[in-house]
Amino acid sequence: MDALENIILRNSPRKLTLPMPSEDQMKLVYKAALRAPDHAWLRPSRFIQVTGDGITKLSDIFVNFAKEKLKEEDEQKLEKYKNAPFRAPMIIILVSHIQDHPKVPEIEQVMSTAAAAQNILLALKAINFAGMWRTGAFSLNNDITKYLGLDEDHRVLGYLYVGTPDGPDKKIPELDLDDFITKWE
Repeated sequence: MDALENIILRNSPRKLTLPMPSEDQMKLVYKAALRAPDHAWLRPSRFIQVTGDGITKLSDIFVNFAKEKLKEEDEQKLEKYKNAPFRAPMIIILVSHIQDHPKVPEIEQVMSTAAAAQNILLALKAINFAGMWRTGAFSLNNDITKYLGLDEDHRVLGYLYVGTPDGPDKKIPELDLDDFITKWE
């Protein structure tokens, strides 16, 4: 697939199913991820690949976190959190390992991991798979890291749900570029 067409046509599918990428395919995806901009070559991006029984483990983490940290008692919400990881055959937890550096603030390291996530989504599309990026209550906070067994210097940016798209593609809206671009000439 043409690189620009891949970028322009990428979107998040409504539903993901098996098959999921093979280990060899995922090695290529992660190589693409690690080509994201990275000031001072700090390599902040980390990925936790969750499949099989790991999905159940992540489900349990979501429920425990919701009960303990969010003080959630509503059984319907807890059931929703429990079922969330089962929406795809693979989940990649996006983690940024934050390092003290005199020229590279935390936000730059987080943005590097965000760019790595976009590279993952584009690489998946290029090999006929797809992903959707989820955030919500289980990301972008310092408490979830402990539940995932990570040190305090890690930030969870979200979860990429990965698999084969099932169903028609979402319609991509036409955008008026002039609404987004200012030109200084």
